[in-house]
Amino acid sequence: MPFKFTGFADEAERTLDGQISTLREVGWNAIELRLIDGKNICDLSNTEWKQTWERLQSESISIAGFGGQIANWARPITSDFQVDLDELRRVAPRMREAGTKFLRIMSYPNPEPNALSREDWKAETVRRLKELARIAGDEGVILGHENCNGYGETASGYLELVEAVDHPALQLIFDTGNNSLHDNDTEVTWNYYQRCRDQIAHVHIKCAKPGENGGDYVACHVDEDPVQKRILEDLSATSYDGWLSIEPHIKAAIHAGQDIDESGEGRRVWVDFAQRLERMVATI
Repeated sequence: MPFKFTGFADEAERTLDGQISTLREVGWNAIELRLIDGKNICDLSNTEWKQTWERLQSESISIAGFGGQIANWARPITSDFQVDLDELRRVAPRMREAGTKFLRIMSYPNPEPNALSREDWKAETVRRLKELARIAGDEGVILGHENCNGYGETASGYLELVEAVDHPALQLIFDTGNNSLHDNDTEVTWNYYQRCRDQIAHVHIKCAKPGENGGDYVACHVDEDPVQKRILEDLSATSYDGWLSIEPHIKAAIHAGQDIDESGEGRRVWVDFAQRLERMVATI
């Protein structure tokens, strides 16, 4: 089986020990790190990082990626660029130490009011990404652009960025549910996938279906979203042999301030999501 499984276990448990325990429950030995006790992995102090990495090593758990904050939903195009430069330089040595190449980024939302013109938005995004890509390339890091918030949230926007930045350190993390949830249409996700398949270096698994009474789409399990198997089948047919990293968003959505509670339901949903994905992959 070509695919490798991992996930954002902070949607199951807040603590690192809880996240490790969740991985053990599903039989996985890799994690995509984002929050530990509510703190982003890129914001840990040197001491906190040392403790985290030593704990993961003691459990023989590798790190598939870092869920960074550069250019994300909370850092619009008008935000202080120095914050992103500092984050990249802070986290790159940790990624090298852990043998991790993917740092998840986005591409600077342009919110109202006072949004930039599309031309100016693109120009400033490209300027910033060129500088980040140059640093990342020197550090041996891949900036994994997720099809989420920012100029690259559409396939055409992402392809414009790739052409303009023109650097191998900028690659695509394709999320299989973001576009569906944003546009209430799974075909939008499929269209993005088809246009950008050759760019994909890493895959996040998130799923969507219509809400109650046909309302706005909501996150769901892989067997409830028809586009998931189509994408997985095509990834397999086109020899993708990288990670499938789950980010269910069913009981937790970090960007929306929806954190897990102490009931254990977040972990149960996460484990169920992981097992359903494995069953689907087994049929391909």
